Amino acid sequence: MNKENSLGIITRVSGPLVEARGLSNARMYEVVKVSKHKLLGEIIELNNDKASIQVYEETSGIAPGEPVELTGQTMSVELAPGLLESIYDGIQRPLKKIEEISKSQYITRGIETDAIDLERKWEFKPTSKEQTEVQGGDILGEVQETETITHRIMVPPNISGTLISVKSKGNYTVKEPIAIIKTKDGKEKDISMLQYWPIRTPRPKKEKIFPTEPLITGVRIIDSLFPVAKGGAASIPGPFGSGKSVTQQSLAKYCDAQVIIYIGCGERGNEMTEALNEFPELLDPNTGQSLMKRTVLIANTSNMPVAAREASVYTGITIAEYYRDMGYSVALMADSTSRWAEAMREMSGRMEEMPGEEGYPAYLASRVSEFYERAGKVTCIGTDERQGALSVIGAVSPPGGDLSEPVSQATFRVTKCFWSLDASIAYRKHFPAINWLNSYSLYIDNIKDYWAKNVSPDFCQIRSEAMDILQQEAKLLEIVRLVGMEALSGYEKLILEIARSIREDFLFQNAFDPDDAYTPLIIQYEILRSIIHLYHELKPESENRERDFSDLSGISSFGKLPELKNYKEVKEFEDFRNIVTAEVKSLPVIS
Repeated sequence: MNKENSLGIITRVSGPLVEARGLSNARMYEVVKVSKHKLLGEIIELNNDKASIQVYEETSGIAPGEPVELTGQTMSVELAPGLLESIYDGIQRPLKKIEEISKSQYITRGIETDAIDLERKWEFKPTSKEQTEVQGGDILGEVQETETITHRIMVPPNISGTLISVKSKGNYTVKEPIAIIKTKDGKEKDISMLQYWPIRTPRPKKEKIFPTEPLITGVRIIDSLFPVAKGGAASIPGPFGSGKSVTQQSLAKYCDAQVIIYIGCGERGNEMTEALNEFPELLDPNTGQSLMKRTVLIANTSNMPVAAREASVYTGITIAEYYRDMGYSVALMADSTSRWAEAMREMSGRMEEMPGEEGYPAYLASRVSEFYERAGKVTCIGTDERQGALSVIGAVSPPGGDLSEPVSQATFRVTKCFWSLDASIAYRKHFPAINWLNSYSLYIDNIKDYWAKNVSPDFCQIRSEAMDILQQEAKLLEIVRLVGMEALSGYEKLILEIARSIREDFLFQNAFDPDDAYTPLIIQYEILRSIIHLYHELKPESENRERDFSDLSGISSFGKLPELKNYKEVKEFEDFRNIVTAEVKSLPVIS
């Protein structure tokens, strides 16, 4: 780069947007250092030598006439062993290191630090042989990053050739060369454990695969009624106080993905603090190790610079794609994408772009779809045909719970799973407050074979019956409001009682109760099957007009339904169903 043209001069400052002239050699999305404080920024618009820069740090006190320095690099993340257990800000600066350097609880402007510890040595175990042909994505060796995750050292995606040498087993830093590859043009390239990847560019893959396995979360209403596939995309819209953050944190804690990326994008600081304090203390139910052993946290709270919200979303999904490329199942939680969209709206307004609906930029839907389309189950690049999956679950915070607003609508168009949080259900203290009448999942056909093989052949049928009963209840409650319970038949009263049991004994789940927060899929099926079994046994009796089904407390097995969620063994459920059958048969005959 020509040194004379590597410096520009600030001409205008408007919040996080800085305009500068004299940058004729600049490129789109190039990283720049703004002002004497060397604030980190990114070029988002170019017009001849005039550049519009979004600055990821506080710009107060910055004035026209100060310098802007080009770096020649795009906004990228550092990818290497050491990512797991880390807590980053929106531009991948480790918060612990920032605290040590600044000696303050606040982030000092212009502070620079490496995302990965460059001095730490990792035990590298080679798995590839010398003098073999390798291509991007091939695994050269392994590092035991945490007790639960083995970090696979891969050939960078854009390099292929002959593996001339690979280091023997030993301890190396992430910057030390561990292999040498001779490319087809005869050049020799040193390969280290550290890679860089631009955050706005999706990492390459061979192909996307039809997802056929559910992401098991332990949340009963999600796993049994509205499942998301591994490699799928889901949205959680809901108004303030309906439980979006708690639901996402519960999914991050208990879902069976091997790696978790949790992005706190523009949410309140106390919510993120809760996650930062809880995650290290929790044990992963799948491995028994600390949850942080498989987690990367990105904390970008509402009091941080607004422009960094956009970067935090891209930073998180790029790290997620990196672990997906190793062949892992990865789950990314973004809380919340509405705050990211608001950041786009603010930057668009300051750049004086033509606004779209409700002031959001015209490219809002395009950006949202690009983000969610990076989810998927894929065949990874490389010669070993390994598969990885990236599931994306994004919270949406529509103002006033209005799902017709642009961010919600743009999200619904590209996600196939919709968990609608309802304030009225939350006010009744029913959690998770997912509205079972408004929510849906388009992954049922994908995973019904998995259910039939790994749980039970009649899982889909049981689920459909439960959904039908809940829908019938909604219609009957309208009748009850108009003419009272006396107008209902015995069968209709039975529907109301069974629906109440499904809601209270199955759908209601306490995320803060260690015993109730996670329910294995087979136990979910057994609970639901037991409730439906009681319904089938009592249905013939309900046709007798003389028998009153408005109160089933006289049937002892009905009173035991709340205890089902405490059962741990399948035999306990079988014994319960046998009792139900015997008890219904012993009911007195009414002529």
